[in-house]
Amino acid sequence: MDPLSLLLVATAIVFEVSGTLMMKYTGGFTKVVPSLVMFICYAISIVSLSVAVKKLDIGVIYAIWAGCGVALVTLLGMALFGEPLTLTKILFILLILVGVVGLNLTGSV
Repeated sequence: MDPLSLLLVATAIVFEVSGTLMMKYTGGFTKVVPSLVMFICYAISIVSLSVAVKKLDIGVIYAIWAGCGVALVTLLGMALFGEPLTLTKILFILLILVGVVGLNLTGSV
């Protein structure tokens, strides 16, 4: 396990989630500052992920990045924007997390 690569994956997740949450504030790209922040967050995320896959399996890392992003955005959408919390959402977030852990156990992470 390469600690720097894992840190880069974590950075990629944080910035991808931040960029996705920022989308809510762009007003369909009518607000310049939130739109720029969103693009910057996505750029940092993609660069971090690109560097991390030099040493880690791309399939595993991409699944972890995407799965964690989906789970975090869903949870933060509920917490920050009052989106509904349902039993079905909780179940599927748990399934995503089980998949991420499973991939972590079988991949190069």
